[in-house]
Amino acid sequence: MTGILKKTDFLQALEREYSYEQTVIGRFRLEGSEEEDRTNDPGRGQERKIVRFHEHDPREEWKNEKRARTWGAVFKRWRASCKPAQTWHQIRMLLTDWLFLALLGIGMALCSMLMDSIIDYLQTFQLVLMNWASHTGNVFLDYLCTYLAWLGYTEFLVICSAMFVHYVAPQAIGSGIPEMKTILRGVILKDYLTCRTLISKMVGLTFALGSGIPIGKMGPFVHVASIVANLISNFAANFDGVYGNECRKSEMFAAACAVGVACTFSAPVGGRSVAPVGRRLSFSGVLFSIEVTTMYFSVRNYWRGFFAAVCGATVFRLLRVFLNDSEVTVVAFYQTHFPKDAFVPEELPFFALIGLICGFMGAGFIILYRSLVMFLRRNSFAKRFFQRNWITYPIVVAFIVATITYPRGYGRFLTGRFKFTRTLLDFFSNCTWSVPVRSLDSPHGCGPDLLSSWTNHEGYGPYNVYLVISLFMLTFFFLSALCNTIPVPCGMFMPVFVVGAALGRLVGEIIASIFPDGMGEGTDQPIFPGVYSVVGAAALSGSVTHALSVAVIVFELTGQLIYILPVMIAVIIANAISTYLQPSIYDSIIKIKHLPYLPDIPPTNSAIHMFCAENIMVAPVRYLSKQTTYDEIREILVDMPKLRSFPVVDDPSELKL
Repeated sequence: MTGILKKTDFLQALEREYSYEQTVIGRFRLEGSEEEDRTNDPGRGQERKIVRFHEHDPREEWKNEKRARTWGAVFKRWRASCKPAQTWHQIRMLLTDWLFLALLGIGMALCSMLMDSIIDYLQTFQLVLMNWASHTGNVFLDYLCTYLAWLGYTEFLVICSAMFVHYVAPQAIGSGIPEMKTILRGVILKDYLTCRTLISKMVGLTFALGSGIPIGKMGPFVHVASIVANLISNFAANFDGVYGNECRKSEMFAAACAVGVACTFSAPVGGRSVAPVGRRLSFSGVLFSIEVTTMYFSVRNYWRGFFAAVCGATVFRLLRVFLNDSEVTVVAFYQTHFPKDAFVPEELPFFALIGLICGFMGAGFIILYRSLVMFLRRNSFAKRFFQRNWITYPIVVAFIVATITYPRGYGRFLTGRFKFTRTLLDFFSNCTWSVPVRSLDSPHGCGPDLLSSWTNHEGYGPYNVYLVISLFMLTFFFLSALCNTIPVPCGMFMPVFVVGAALGRLVGEIIASIFPDGMGEGTDQPIFPGVYSVVGAAALSGSVTHALSVAVIVFELTGQLIYILPVMIAVIIANAISTYLQPSIYDSIIKIKHLPYLPDIPPTNSAIHMFCAENIMVAPVRYLSKQTTYDEIREILVDMPKLRSFPVVDDPSELKL
């Protein structure tokens, strides 16, 4: 490739000093004067010189690198060529979104693993303590000592959680999703994303979950992930100022919410892990976080949440494999084993019925929670007593929960010593509790341990299956709403999920008893109550949160897609009914806490769309102009002392700003 450059004094000086120079189109070498070409210009004769261009060939540099005898020589030459400013720039280049999101996912995986291990030990020690207290030799003393051990342990952990959060960082109280929803819309909440709040949230949540009260982990972990993202952003801002930008922080908070959801479903229950292995929810976590935290989601942030969630899932899975020798493969948390034809089309109306019931139950749960909170605020006795003695309310609630769930008392109807989330493994089983089985070797037969834990717990039975499931559902429906009013870190998704699974199991058992030989014509396919339980869990949690992505969460939790149609039908119906009756549980908390928040745009058929600006504006508008006198300004300020600004117009007749 050749080109002609005008020969000037600068070019001649360049030719004397350098043999070649770098340009946009490559390297060029100045040839000798023997390749001169004189041309006649119409305006004036000018002397031109032919200059030869040489394209840059990177293979030459590779050959030079290979000529280096050792890697040490290469490193020395690289270090000699690097300047401090260039090295600092390279460090800033490394701190891109990829590294940021990877650190976020890895950090949340480590936090989740640490918390789950501690919660596992706390819940196991409660059972050990209860066994120690039962060896007195007297029936009455055994009953009394075990009850005091069960009650005292629950009270101790709840009090520790409440006191730690109260004195370290009260911002850690509650779920965290409502506050993050307001932050993502531009609201600044003081001291909500600090390291002090992170410590308070993690320690308080660990104590609260270890006590066994029916609360969840999703909301608090979304808050924890957002705090970690904020801390990493502040650290990265020292290298690259773009991470200190509020817009960039909002994008990282959206990814953190997805990581928090993905790192939720691994909390141990009943003294052991909820599932033998730990596959994470990455895709469904991103979708759920989008639905519950944002109104207008920027698509460019989707890959951030997905990548961070995948990093957290991978690291957590590797930690589980390295730290637990019994885990050699990856399965779902609540792995189900339903056949491909687990339901027939004739059962679809019953799945729709579950969605209908869950829609009203979800709205009722939101009303119950809001009523409890408003009672504590408005009732004169409760307001005076619990506000003066704030620690009394957690003690009272812990006493109620421990007394109801005591395994040798009323708790015998609630699977006793097993924590309430442990029952999901039984609810999702593909056997039928109410129909007598011919053989335990049958794929539809339940094992003796499962049946005894529900119908003959601690040898106090047998009990009616329908009665036990109904009591379980109603009891934890109330306790879940009650425990979420305690001033400790707590979530609502998992308790509602379990209650929905109990409702679905109850409906499935009833249908299985009515149609013991199946419902389809020309087939002997039996009814699987476990499928109804999966559908009920998705429908009720979707109605409470107003999220359709819970269907995807259920698919990843169970590891099967055969019931995608029943789940979607029930979730859509439940969500539609609950949305019409009540706002979501997170929007209700926002209203209760009076957080600054822009409500959703109402549907087009709403009467709000008929309002004009003149219906809400203040008229007449007081303004200032060039002709306004001092007395008029003083009169305006006296008449409207609350207004902080006034429009200034050029002329009173035209009223142009």
